[in-house]
Amino acid sequence: MRSVRARAALGATLVVAVALVGAGLAVLLVLRANLIGQADLQAEVVAREVAGELATGTPYGEVELDDEEDHPVQVTDEEDRVVLVSKDLRAVTGTATSGVTPVPAPSVSAPPSPGDDDDDGDDGGDTARPGRGQVSNDDPDFSDGTATVDRTTADYRFAAVEATTPDGVTLTVHAGAPLAAEQEAVGTVRGAMLTGLPVLLLVVAGVTWLVTRRALRPVEGIRREMAAITASEDLTRRVPEPDSRDEIAALARTTNETLTALEASVERQRRFVADASHELRSPIASLRTQLEVAEAHPELLDLPGAVADTVRLQALAADLLLLARLDAGERPGGGTVELGALVREEVSQRTGDRIAVAVEAPEGEAFEVNGSRGQLARVVGNLLDNAQRHAGTSVAVSVAADGRGVRVEVRDDGDGVPEEERERIFERFVRLDDARSRDDGGAGLGLAIARDVAARHGGTLTVHRADGGGAAFLLRLPRRS
Repeated sequence: MRSVRARAALGATLVVAVALVGAGLAVLLVLRANLIGQADLQAEVVAREVAGELATGTPYGEVELDDEEDHPVQVTDEEDRVVLVSKDLRAVTGTATSGVTPVPAPSVSAPPSPGDDDDDGDDGGDTARPGRGQVSNDDPDFSDGTATVDRTTADYRFAAVEATTPDGVTLTVHAGAPLAAEQEAVGTVRGAMLTGLPVLLLVVAGVTWLVTRRALRPVEGIRREMAAITASEDLTRRVPEPDSRDEIAALARTTNETLTALEASVERQRRFVADASHELRSPIASLRTQLEVAEAHPELLDLPGAVADTVRLQALAADLLLLARLDAGERPGGGTVELGALVREEVSQRTGDRIAVAVEAPEGEAFEVNGSRGQLARVVGNLLDNAQRHAGTSVAVSVAADGRGVRVEVRDDGDGVPEEERERIFERFVRLDDARSRDDGGAGLGLAIARDVAARHGGTLTVHRADGGGAAFLLRLPRRS
């Protein structure tokens, strides 16, 4: 069953079915208990009436057994011998004995006259007095059984009440109350439930199917549009967003946001490929031209120029490879880097700079961070290269603590970066001075690489105006954890 609508309808139907069956059973049990309770009360009343007559010494043959068809009575003595039964009682089960034929009755003393009673005594019927029996105050015992009265057999609920005659004979009166009403009522309710349950379940399944279908209709629209986008590869299209404020509307909005991000990513990739091709074309064309000239006229070979183009091509390829690794989600290594020593080492290796770099990095304090030494050295080197291109007479780099992190600042005394361009310069292949030659200005990848590496290390790279004029690039990294 692959359809969500079908699974939802089936699940709802099963839940409702279990709930209805449980509720129906509970109703039937409560109804049956109440009806049996009423039968118990009827049987007890009849049993106590008969027991009361026997306790007053009424002879067995004179005991009134009214309504004997609805309330059959059987009286037994201490030895479970039948001494009295209702008229037309042919068979009985569920009592002390199944006998329905009374044994010969013994002589029974006449009941005491009212004048023999003790006037100072209690008139309660539950207390034995001289010349008088009693009826037990204990709760009667109840049992289920059957009785055949005048060839009609039915189920009964029997109550057993003990009585003591004035002669001291203990008798047990079994009186029954019919269970036909209880069985009829329970059967009627059970039949109604069994008839209505399938109909109700069909209604629940149908309503659930329709509601689920209506609720999932926007999902089908989203699926169709996504299939169309996949087939056409047109990332400018968007899925329809329903007017509701439910989870499906949130899904549609999230899907459109994902498509927007994917479109931007693809556009950046296309622009990156186009810019990379453009940047690579120039040194490759120059190198090819020089080699072709050298092939035809060896004496005209510009060997230093060919080497410079090759070096530039190699550096550009390295930058592109690093960007590709960063875009692929490459994480820095888990090593420890001391930024003060790293900055001093990078500056000491720059022997060909046109302006000497001033270093402000205290040697007595450790500025350790987590990350890749090679990538962080690349960041410092790119920032120094940028400062060398734009500086007038001075370039300085400083390392200092910055709260819970470390800051590296590279300053120059050049023209600085206009405020409106301070984010754009970190984009790839961006050069603010378009008139500057590629040989002097680079390919516009250095600052983009520096910011990406800083972000991969959990830090930031920003630019602001230096105190003495020019640009100040500020790298912030968290301290080693």
